[in-house]
This record gives sequence, C-alpha cells and structure tokens, in this order.
Amino acid sequence: MILADKKLTNIQTYRKKPHFNIGIVIFGIILIYLIVTIFTYLTSKHVSVYEVREGSILRDTAYTGLVVRQEQVIASEAEGYVNYFSPEGSKVGARTDVYTLSREKLSFRELGPDGQAALSADEQAALLLKIQSFSENFDESQFRDVYTLKDNIRNVLESKSSQSRQAQLGEMLTQNRNGLNVYKAAADGIIMYSLDGFETVALSDITEDMLSKENYKIETMANNTSVRQGAPLYKLITSDTWTLVISLSKDTAKELSEKKRVKVKFSKDNQTERADFEIHPVSGTNLGFLTFHSSMIRYAKERYLDIELILEDESGLKIPKSSVVDKKFYTVPKDYLTQGGNSKDTGVLIDTGKDTAEFKKIDVYYWNQENDMVYLDPQVFEEECVLIRPESSETYPLKAAKSLKGVYNINKGYAVFKQIEILCESDEYYIVKAGNDYSLTNYDHIALDGDTVTENSVVF
Repeated sequence: MILADKKLTNIQTYRKKPHFNIGIVIFGIILIYLIVTIFTYLTSKHVSVYEVREGSILRDTAYTGLVVRQEQVIASEAEGYVNYFSPEGSKVGARTDVYTLSREKLSFRELGPDGQAALSADEQAALLLKIQSFSENFDESQFRDVYTLKDNIRNVLESKSSQSRQAQLGEMLTQNRNGLNVYKAAADGIIMYSLDGFETVALSDITEDMLSKENYKIETMANNTSVRQGAPLYKLITSDTWTLVISLSKDTAKELSEKKRVKVKFSKDNQTERADFEIHPVSGTNLGFLTFHSSMIRYAKERYLDIELILEDESGLKIPKSSVVDKKFYTVPKDYLTQGGNSKDTGVLIDTGKDTAEFKKIDVYYWNQENDMVYLDPQVFEEECVLIRPESSETYPLKAAKSLKGVYNINKGYAVFKQIEILCESDEYYIVKAGNDYSLTNYDHIALDGDTVTENSVVF
C-alpha cells in the first residue's frame, strides 16, 4: 500500500537557558554562615560570665578578755554608817565630796518609787525617746541592745536618786545632825563602789586562769552600811589608759605577730575602737594585750568584756579568685607618652633608625603614680623596640617586663585586661579596690575563669 501525500516534519530540541536565582544564592550563604557559626560555637571553649558587684569581707573572732587598769582602793578614815554622794561610774575630783560617816543610820525622804526622786518633764521625755528609738530599731539578732537600754535607764534613775540623796545630805550637814562628817575624794578619777580583788593586779601578773569568769566574785558597797576604820569604801580608776587581755591560739598569734594596731568591736554596745596590740607568751600560752587610751568610763563597771577581734574588714568590688590572672607588661616612664598628629589618641614614638619617628597608638593598662611608670602590652611591639621621648633625643629600649594581677573585662564582646588592687580575700573571693581609672567598676562583666580567654579574644 502506498501512502500518498505523506508530510515529513523535522523537529529539533534546544536546551533551556539556565535562570540565575539570587534568592537561592543568599539562602545558601546564610546556611553556610549558620553552619560555620554553630560548628565554631560547639567546638570552642565557652566563657562563663561573672557580674562584678560591690561587697565586703569581714573576718573576726570572738573573745572574752580581762580588763586591767590603774585602780586605787580607798579605805574609810573612821568608823560609822557610810552614805555616798556621787553615782557609781561618774568622774570625781580631789575636792569632790564623796561620802559621809555618821554614828547612826540616816533616814531619807522617798520622793518616788524605790526611794528615787521623780524625774522632771525633760528627763522623762529624753528617757521615752531612748525607749522609742530602741523599739523602732530592735533586731532579734542584736539582743544585747536590751541590756544597753537597761543600763541607760538605770544610770538615769541612779543619777536622779543620787542628786536627791546629795541634796538631803546637804541639808543634814547644815543642821549638823547625827555627828555627820563628810569626806572628799582621795584623788581625781572614776569612782566605783565595788571590789573584786583585781585592783592591784599588774599586766606582768596575768595568767591564763585569770581570763576565766568561772570563780569570779564581786563585793558591792551599799549606803547606810556600818564600816570600820580602814575598811575599803570605794575605788578610783585614775587613768584613761587600760588594757584588755585575751588568750590567742597559735595560728592567730602567728597571723598577728607583725600587727601593732588592731580593730576591736565591743559586744556590749557594738562600739568599735582601735587598740595598740602586743603578744606576750606566758607559760606556753599566747596572751594578747589590747591597750586603749579612751572610752574607759563606758566600761568602768566591767571586769570581763566580750569583744570581736576584727582581723579583716574591707569593702570594695567582690570578684572570684578564678577570674584573676597574671600578665606581663612593659614598664615605660609616663613622659614617653604623647598624642599622634592632630588626633587625641595616646601613643608612643618608635625609633625607626631614620630621621622621623613612627607614632604608634597604644592602650595604657595601668599607671603607677609612685614611680610614674605606665604599663604597656608587649604584644603590640616588635622585639628590641626602642622608644623616643617626645621633644627629646632620649631613648628607652623595651626590655624590662613586670607582672600585673588583673581580670578580663568582656563588656564589649571581646576580652580586655583590667588591672586590680587586692584589699583582702576569703577562700573563694577577693575584695578589690574600686575607683581606679584602669580597673573595674560596679556591674562590669568579667570572665569567670581568666585562663579561658586571652587579650582581644572574642567571647561567645
């Protein structure tokens, strides 16, 4: 069979022209960047961050000490019934009337409860103010404040009672009743109406047994009591200088062996004083002698005092010890620093061996004002580099290097060394000085482990 009029067709296929898709390219670049970033993050060391905050370290030890002071026991000049003018713990002079002796007991008018004179309106207001202040500021952890308030109230009432008694004794003297005789103080001092047997004890006589209150006894003198001639009536504390003796452990004695002054806090009233300090070995025991030159009248009634010996008490910026590293720096006289050209950048002039020096911008890490030396990073200089002093032909070769203690500040996302000045330390932390232009400030962020970073390294 023959096919007629058959048409033949020649069809050719052409390759499609590739189309450039910019979106896929950008996506690919971003994907590669994310993969590299994640890989770098997973394989690099992670830097833990610590936020610098203000803090303090207080290290103290509690002691009970024996008070040794200059005391003079005064005996009665005659026999009879004794009555005292001055309140205990007050200062008297050599011409002050101190006590009277009479053949019989004296009768006093009772002007208030317990034989005490009524307080004036001003005295009552002052006393109420003390009570109100105590009530508003009371802290259960400071229960000793209760006894402080008690002593304040008792002193006010005793002083008022003494004033009334003194006025009535004055009336009796003018009437010359009951063969009443008045006697003046034997010397200037603080008058006390109690005896405990330690009045004549000297510092050289102290033993460790005396520091215990276990067998301590005290004898108190009372008004309208019959006394014999020559019997002790009162004592005078004749000097503001006094010594508190405490027993020290071997470790504490060793730690304080170079100390000449110490800080002491008195538990009775939370007052803090500075004392001259000496250590005396006595029969295998180390006794600490704390000598004060004031405040005697506050503790005149006490033979034993509870104190806290403050070994360290510093405030500043608190940082962990793990953050601290040592770094080497070139030390250069400060007058080698200059400013480059029209800029305000700080730098130095480097000797190139040619007619002109090369200005190099640098960062100052610390300025020691005592010797006027600045600390520069050795990594920014070539070996055997020589500096030229501005407007001079003097040169300074960079050779000597000294270590500085510091931490790495990471506020800007990369590590920058910051010098620190350590004030004191505990087992885990340092307290460092604040306010240094080259050091840290409150709320700075630093590397928790200083050994995990280097200068200018990027922190993830």
